Amino acid sequence: MTADSLRTSSLDSTLGIYVSVPFCRAKCSFCNFASGVSSSATIESYVTRLCAEIDSAAATAESLNAKLPRAVDTVYFGGGTPSLLEPAQLRRIFRALYKNFEIASDAEITLEAAPGQIADAVLAEAQLLGVNRISLGVQSFVDRETAAVGRSHTERECIREIVRLQSAGVADVGADLIAGLPYQTTASWQHSLEVATSIGLKHLSIYMLEIDEDSRLGREVMAGGLRFHANGVAADDSSAEFYETACEWLPRHGFPQYEISNFAAIPHQSRHNRKYWLRAPYFGFGLDAHSMLLRENGAVRFANPDEHSQYGAGGSPLVLIDISEREAFEETIFLGLRMNEGICRSQLRRNFPGEFVVPTEDAARELIRDGLMIERDDRWQLTLRGRLISNDVFTNLLLGVAV
Repeated sequence: MTADSLRTSSLDSTLGIYVSVPFCRAKCSFCNFASGVSSSATIESYVTRLCAEIDSAAATAESLNAKLPRAVDTVYFGGGTPSLLEPAQLRRIFRALYKNFEIASDAEITLEAAPGQIADAVLAEAQLLGVNRISLGVQSFVDRETAAVGRSHTERECIREIVRLQSAGVADVGADLIAGLPYQTTASWQHSLEVATSIGLKHLSIYMLEIDEDSRLGREVMAGGLRFHANGVAADDSSAEFYETACEWLPRHGFPQYEISNFAAIPHQSRHNRKYWLRAPYFGFGLDAHSMLLRENGAVRFANPDEHSQYGAGGSPLVLIDISEREAFEETIFLGLRMNEGICRSQLRRNFPGEFVVPTEDAARELIRDGLMIERDDRWQLTLRGRLISNDVFTNLLLGVAV
């Protein structure tokens, strides 16, 4: 399976749907998402606004002169912690989705959850509604590390939750791990990898801890403070070493890498996330949700507000980005190269003008010489070193592209 084989007219004719559920039982110190703790009344009001937005999807697409496929083959509930919804609230959202779209009988439907935060009634309802993938925000199987960033679960509880979901018949159970958490060591990171690969998980995502001003932990680290265990955060080079270890360990233990942050055998790869990397159409509903729809010539990206007070109020002003041919080329480069299979040079030449492709080929030759990329069977791919500094690689590739 390659990017080229998936990038077909049928891919463009089916839609992926993302549903943002920005509520948590407690906000982790490293979190930089538009999510937080809210009352049950706030969540109920949000679900009402969310369903109204789904009902207006066709009108939104029409106002943007964009194509909206009715056929849907992936649905992804992200957060926050969507598993905190009540069964009746899940039913309302699915009712709105089924009313406005044609969801395939074999659609991939994913629900994000925190270990220990998906009640029996919610799990049963989710499965009745078609949820067949659950992604657990484990982050670490070391209790000291999860406690340091505000996660309430322990290793034992995580393992018990994974076994419970598998026993309940969830087809694909996956987990996220974060490299660079406070107090993480080479030994503790290896422990998390060993547990993750020994308990029947089907998919693993490995993220490097982000240090930025949009999270409490990030602000504290940048300020040189001690709150939120900022003094225990691993150095950048340690985080990179942990990531490299994962890239070497996981493929040898049943989890081939297929994207910078994602590891799974082909049958268990995220079909929904592949839409992002292949620039297929998707519609995001809810707070801070992003979308991309195709037009007759080109595409348009748009996003919802990231403030609760603005979402659903007075028509929810959208942030719009019309995608030019140059921007489409840039996206093709930096999204396609995220995948291990990379991008096809001859396809770039067919789809884009030489003024874009030629300088990129010149830059690629230098990056290949530097060991950051390789060319194999007419495809450009990042090396492990290239994946570690992927943003720099993308910048260098696109420096000479005409504005």
